[in-house]
Amino acid sequence: MACVPFYTQRNKLMGYFCYLNKPAHMITFDTPTYLTLPGHFYTEQHPTPISDPKCLLWNTALAKDLGWSALSDSAITALFSGNSIPEGLRPFAQAYAGHQFGHFTKLGDGRAVLLGEQLLQNGNRVDIQLKGAGPTPYSRRGDGRATLASMLREYLISEAMHHLGIPTSRSLAVIQTNDPVYREVVHPGAVLTRVMSSHIRVGTFEYARNFGQASDLEALLKYTIKRHYPELIGTQNPALAFLEHVMDAQIALIVEWMRVGFIHGVMNTDNMSIAGETFDYGPCAFMNSYHPDTVFSSIDAQGRYAFANQPLLARWNVAALAMALLPLLGKSETAASNSAKTLLDDFMPRYQNKFLDMMCNKLGIAKPQENDRMLVEELLGWMEQAQADYTNTFLVLSGDLAPDTIWLQPTFLDWKRRWEMRCGTSGPDLAIMRANNPKVIPRNHLVENALEQAHLGDLSPFLALHDILKNPYTYQGEMAPYQVPPATDDREYQTFCGT
Repeated sequence: MACVPFYTQRNKLMGYFCYLNKPAHMITFDTPTYLTLPGHFYTEQHPTPISDPKCLLWNTALAKDLGWSALSDSAITALFSGNSIPEGLRPFAQAYAGHQFGHFTKLGDGRAVLLGEQLLQNGNRVDIQLKGAGPTPYSRRGDGRATLASMLREYLISEAMHHLGIPTSRSLAVIQTNDPVYREVVHPGAVLTRVMSSHIRVGTFEYARNFGQASDLEALLKYTIKRHYPELIGTQNPALAFLEHVMDAQIALIVEWMRVGFIHGVMNTDNMSIAGETFDYGPCAFMNSYHPDTVFSSIDAQGRYAFANQPLLARWNVAALAMALLPLLGKSETAASNSAKTLLDDFMPRYQNKFLDMMCNKLGIAKPQENDRMLVEELLGWMEQAQADYTNTFLVLSGDLAPDTIWLQPTFLDWKRRWEMRCGTSGPDLAIMRANNPKVIPRNHLVENALEQAHLGDLSPFLALHDILKNPYTYQGEMAPYQVPPATDDREYQTFCGT
């Protein structure tokens, strides 16, 4: 693989043309803008090569968006395993901090290397990151590797989230390695290529505030606004405007999680994207029978990140961002604190309004009213008491699924009559319902079966599930087996972060 620099705009270095195998197989990386930040925000770090790499998954649709459709199989395997890095590229691991389960600590990319950035045709910029690429200075004695199962899980769930219409990181490739990865048992290893608008997180600002100079915090804010919220450039108080935009992005994201029953499982501040994207799919899972206290993560013994707690923790994380930004929020500490408090006090009212709008969409109520809040709460209360399936309940209401005995209970039928009266003579707006209620989700037992079979060398269940999840709002004839909840309550099911 060879690269040559290309120049435009009065001989300014813009990036590198990288040739893989043949000149026709050309890949371009834009010069990473993140490297313009002070040097202690990152450490330049090449991936550690792996043995006998094999490309298991290649996201052709995403590759097309990135302009990389012409890559050969050998070029894909060489580059996205980390075994062949084009000359001139400057891969790096990012430094950051974070509150993990409420405890502040210094962190960084312990098993990920940011390969470079890509400027898309629509003008958006994305990071191209190799996850499981080997140890970095931030590994804290870890091996820097990732198990095949955890990378397959991230590929499957992140792409499912994308097709559900939820802001998320994307997965471009999974490259399997012949090197063993030692966890509780020996696992096959893999490297995942993650694509994201950026990897700037709340923890990046906490790092700047606690381990840098005032100028570092200012530089990070200026860079992040330019990259993600350029409409804020020139505002009277850019730090406060930025905090509000991030808060609104988090509210919108959490509402989307609640819409489909998604539980992130590890909402630490280092896993909260400034851009409002879902990422880090370690102990995540989807809820089957509705219960607000549902927790699947093996490391969340106290239920800190339970389903119903997600909006509360998002507010907690935004408050942590406010603390990091405090020196920039006002002319005095008192003024800054008051501005942050006023904004944070509005978090839950804004969330509750967005949540009501979302739930009314799921119920086909086009023009929500405050009285609808009680209707929603009564439905959720019945679902919890009856242990009704969260996804399928709304499909029954829209007429897209035949009701089982659980939906013939008198309490539910009584609620259903009141809902129908609320919708009026024209009935619920079925188009709105069907646009907001997926017919399929990545049900935990199906995900586990796909991962188990992949471990045994059979990728076909994984690929079949992945194909179904590409069109979650469209009825497909072969969809029925994927709509069936597990035979028994799976609230004892556990997920693991894989590190």
